[in-house]
Amino acid sequence: MMRRTGLMRRFGAILYDSLLVLALLFLATIPFIAIRGGEPVGASDNLAYQFTLACVIYVFFTGFWSHTGQTLGMKTWGLRVETAAGRVPSFSAATVRFLAAIVSWLPLGLGFLWQVWDSEQKTWHDRLSKTQLVYYPKRKESNESD
Repeated sequence: MMRRTGLMRRFGAILYDSLLVLALLFLATIPFIAIRGGEPVGASDNLAYQFTLACVIYVFFTGFWSHTGQTLGMKTWGLRVETAAGRVPSFSAATVRFLAAIVSWLPLGLGFLWQVWDSEQKTWHDRLSKTQLVYYPKRKESNESD
């Protein structure tokens, strides 16, 4: 059974994924520190470093969304991104969703909070990418033994 997701469940998945992305960003930073002989990398003075970090974040989200419809955080919270037809979004739709999610964050997260007032509980990036975030409650496993 599928249903729309609430804002708190969405933020739970965002928090979980933020921790995973942070770990990936730490790993992506290691080569830059090594190249500098152990000196810290200043993000403001290294365009290659900024580009690398942006690519890591982009590939994380668009890769998961276009492959399974779920990041690891979304899977944990029972969430999935899908098209109106219930399919996993294409890579281009996932890219639009990623860029639109950035726009949703820019005005202090108003694009996310929009879900509270939207009749279909959609955020700006749901609407702009023609995708939706749905909740699939996990089935309870029976404890019966064979």
